[in-house]
Amino acid sequence: MAGTDIKAEPRSQDLGGLEAGLDALDSVRTHRTPVREVLVKKVLPPLTAVALVLAVWQGLVLAEVAEPTKLPSASAVWSSLTDMWLQGTLLDIVWTSVSRGLLGFLLALALGTPLGLLVARVTFIRAAIGPVLSGLQSLPSVAWVPPAVLWLGLDNAMMYAVILLGAVPSIANGLVSGVDQVPPLFLRAGRTLGATGLREAWHITMPAALPGYVAGLKQGWAFSWRSLMAAEIIASSPDLGLGLGQLLENGRNNADMPGIFLAIVLILIVGIAIDLLIFSPVERWVLRRHGLLVRG
Repeated sequence: MAGTDIKAEPRSQDLGGLEAGLDALDSVRTHRTPVREVLVKKVLPPLTAVALVLAVWQGLVLAEVAEPTKLPSASAVWSSLTDMWLQGTLLDIVWTSVSRGLLGFLLALALGTPLGLLVARVTFIRAAIGPVLSGLQSLPSVAWVPPAVLWLGLDNAMMYAVILLGAVPSIANGLVSGVDQVPPLFLRAGRTLGATGLREAWHITMPAALPGYVAGLKQGWAFSWRSLMAAEIIASSPDLGLGLGQLLENGRNNADMPGIFLAIVLILIVGIAIDLLIFSPVERWVLRRHGLLVRG
């Protein structure tokens, strides 16, 4: 008995050391990043890129590579921006498009998530719908505008229909890709503990598939925004209100090149801002929780 106790004690110490080592590997060392480092690594690069673009733009204008009616100066675009601000229309135009885009994306999220789970988990549905989703994802969103106008008329329902047709396949395919990357061991362990059906989807599949799912959400937002801009450009109407797409189309109709450049810049800024303020922090949080991102 005494010999058995002596042998058991080192074994328990070894197991304790092994558990401590695994805990150390699982733990992620985090520390607060200094403000100066954040400015240098995250703020300075985009500002440098913007400054470089403005410098090249101004250089092309000074070199007179094109007529001012075709290539306006940055100051002319800025003047157009300040005029809209003083008139009080700038924020209304931006909000019209942003509110449509976010609401359409939320609707696409509500439809694309359960659809993606069904396609990922049910073999028959995957064989029947999977290729269709891939085909719809590759179809340009602008192709849906003419039939949507004929089906629903020139109203917001048409806008949301185009957004859904553009974004739902991306969200569903992103979730399918994430589910396909879930280790089978996780599913077997969950079933052993009684997680089946909706419990398995909520407690096992979705948490494990989050990295791929979030990537699909980012792509879904990009498709939502592009679909909305295509719908606003083609199906412009006073009843729809003035959004960024309509602003771009009005600039073309009026041969207002500074207004066209301003609309393009605003569309780009909104798309980047939504990604940086919403999706990038969510993606970093998910990757950090899965041990795929130590710093950042």
